[in-house]
Amino acid sequence: MNSAAVVDTIKQVIGDVVEKVKTPTPTRLRDLIRQIRSARTAAEERAVVNKECAYIRSTFRDEDAMWRCRNIAKLLYIHMLGYPAHFGQLECLKLVASERFTDKRIGYLGAMLLLDERQDIHVLITNSLKIDLNSTAQFTVGLALCTLGAIASPEMGRDLASEIEKLLKSSNAYIRKKAALCAYRIICKVPDLMEMFLPATRTLLTEKNHGVLITGVTLITEMCRKSPDTLAHFRKTAPNLVRILKNLLMAGYSPEHDVSGISDPFLQIKVLRLLRVLGKKDSETSEAMNDILAQVATNTETSKNVGNAILYEAVLSIMDIESDSSLRVLGVNILGRFLINSDKNIRYIALNTLLQTVYIDYTAVMRHRQTIVDCLKDPDVTIRRRALELSFLLINQSNIKIMTKELLCFLETADPEFQSQCSSNMVLAFEKYAPTPRWHFEVLLKVLLAAGNYVRDDVIAGVLQLVSEAVSLQGFCVGQLWNAVRLETPNESGLVSKPISEKQPLAQVAMWCIGEYGEFLLAGKTVCDEEDEVIVATESDILQFLESILTSNQSSLVTKEYAIMALGKLSTKFTSGLERIEKIMRLFSVNLNVELQQRGLEFTQYVSKHSNLKSAVFEKMPAMETSKANRLVANGELKPTETALPSVEPKKESDSLMDLLGLSDSTPPALEKLNSDKKAQVSSQPLMDLLAGLDFEPSKPPSGIGTNQSLDALLNIGSSPTLAGSSLLNGGDSLGLGLLGLSQPASSNIPSITAYDKNGVQLAFSFSKDISSPDNLSITMKITNTGGGNITDMLFQAAVPKSIQLQMFPPTSTTIQPLESVQQDIKITNQSKVQLRMRIKVSFKRDGVPITDQGEINNFPTATWQ
Repeated sequence: MNSAAVVDTIKQVIGDVVEKVKTPTPTRLRDLIRQIRSARTAAEERAVVNKECAYIRSTFRDEDAMWRCRNIAKLLYIHMLGYPAHFGQLECLKLVASERFTDKRIGYLGAMLLLDERQDIHVLITNSLKIDLNSTAQFTVGLALCTLGAIASPEMGRDLASEIEKLLKSSNAYIRKKAALCAYRIICKVPDLMEMFLPATRTLLTEKNHGVLITGVTLITEMCRKSPDTLAHFRKTAPNLVRILKNLLMAGYSPEHDVSGISDPFLQIKVLRLLRVLGKKDSETSEAMNDILAQVATNTETSKNVGNAILYEAVLSIMDIESDSSLRVLGVNILGRFLINSDKNIRYIALNTLLQTVYIDYTAVMRHRQTIVDCLKDPDVTIRRRALELSFLLINQSNIKIMTKELLCFLETADPEFQSQCSSNMVLAFEKYAPTPRWHFEVLLKVLLAAGNYVRDDVIAGVLQLVSEAVSLQGFCVGQLWNAVRLETPNESGLVSKPISEKQPLAQVAMWCIGEYGEFLLAGKTVCDEEDEVIVATESDILQFLESILTSNQSSLVTKEYAIMALGKLSTKFTSGLERIEKIMRLFSVNLNVELQQRGLEFTQYVSKHSNLKSAVFEKMPAMETSKANRLVANGELKPTETALPSVEPKKESDSLMDLLGLSDSTPPALEKLNSDKKAQVSSQPLMDLLAGLDFEPSKPPSGIGTNQSLDALLNIGSSPTLAGSSLLNGGDSLGLGLLGLSQPASSNIPSITAYDKNGVQLAFSFSKDISSPDNLSITMKITNTGGGNITDMLFQAAVPKSIQLQMFPPTSTTIQPLESVQQDIKITNQSKVQLRMRIKVSFKRDGVPITDQGEINNFPTATWQ
């Protein structure tokens, strides 16, 4: 070699060394973690991450394959910290295609974290997965199976289903286990491929390997839930599952599968779940598993949490299958033992399960009534909430007095959030099971005293309805209410024992009763039995009480409306206090509040100038009668879920919203007549053109209310559902609104309807119309949760013919607790006077499970559209 060649070689070596020196070695993953953890502020952390991400981007652009694996590993750590890392997706695919196992491992891990089925780029990995699924290295196949099980889309499932079906028959247990999990994912995405996996799945129940067996049971459970035919097929395998479970119970100590002295509890739970699916609504299959379930329930160790988990699954299986009554009692007794467990999580799941079980075996749950009531004292708020729900479900005719005593003790010390719910539910229970009207009133009075301002409007309505119906008790009721509210007014020494601001609902009930039945208080006819104390009040005492309410800054607007209404009523009963009544009313004729001003001005005219009309206008209110359906429910003759309206025609859940809006089934005759001259035009327009005024999104309420629109509010003394829409004065027919030059609105005499009653949800429509606007119809929809469990994301949608305008206002809430209600207002404008017809769609989630249903309402009262 000549000297020139030697010099060239030396220059090349030196150039390579210089080039390597110029290319910096990337930061190791451990060093990056150390830098991020040493950052003292979030800004420092972001600076470190941004600097490293900039470097990683530059290496990706330079196609630096040497450090690609290390850079992807750092990028995945950055992704787990919550920073964007989507720019590394293609680099992950390059690592997956590499021949080195270490590169594949990082590449597949990156694919599972950075890719999902919603991104089109994940389809590019399908070919690499297919190649690796056919690899001879089990760990490479395992990586591909793990990735497919995490990000498989329907398209990938169809392309690779045949490969998974082959791997289910592999002799390698490691591969069979992962292939079964992949098959589970594919079946969830593409149920049509279930039949392909059926032959290979049959052999999984004969596996000796616990890992393969548990994945096989999981796969079979999902297949049975999705296909009734597959369920019928695998019901024949119930004896094999019983044998597997018995072997697990009788097996001795096995270090490989033992957890706290129990052999493979995970497999036991999976088998119990599959047995629950197989035995549901099948008496023959249930009979085959009754004995093993009894053995599990009696022989499982309960000192450890592992045993409690198995017992919980056993109880769920017992309650779901067609089990013997003695076995159900055993399951409920297990839940009863859970209720006295020191672990609050176990107590909570026991109460949740009992809430479902009470509908299956009421008597067995009733045996643990005292333990359930004791849970009302638990410091955990979630346990108290579930115990309260269950306590109301246990109330019946025989234990109503005992349960009322316990619930009143809870109500006195409960948090405000419980006082509101508890008082409302107690009213419902009293209406159904109260032994006598007197007892009913006395406990309602205690509820008003205990719950204070947290009493809902439906409680007030319930008390007023009871008093108006019980004619023989009206004197006794007004006397007891007078005694109760007198504790809140200044006594002889000028002291106030309890502030009126804390008992507004009680004051409202008392003032309504005093206004209606004050003559009993004046005459001393406030006794029901001989041992009752006679309560007498003078006109001066009553007027002083009402005046103190009206002049107090702590009284709410609704309370003052009740008070001034009571003054008007008493003006027909008092003889010596008329001047004082007129003086009080004149003070409110210039009140800043328009409702109080309206009442004060008009009532003053009746008392001073139009006394001849006073007795007719302020006539006593008639008894508030409940509807026939509500009485049947209250008497136990009809369940709330049985009051379904025949006119509602539910559609299949698979129907789309467009099908809901279309009128393809049949067009109303009135609508055909209206569109007869536009037949060609209608046929060429979309289905949506058949409808008008449809608001799928809740509309904002109007910013202002006109004079005529506010009349209903002026005539309504409160927000009580029973009183809503009623006139202040005997239906409002005789109220002299002509004194103010205003038109008189009509009182609502349109009967209410039950528009929908299914799936534990009841929709009740009440109607009101205004004479000044006969084309407008106001609908107040009451949405009641009649089933167990909480309702969230409540959404009501409606469609009407094009000639009718529909305006929907937001509901008061989209979350409904059990036995509670929310309201939503709907406004209809029907200028063409066609028959009102409405198609509805109801969607909500009950305990996280989505439920959707559709129907049609065509039995609106005639007065709503004439």
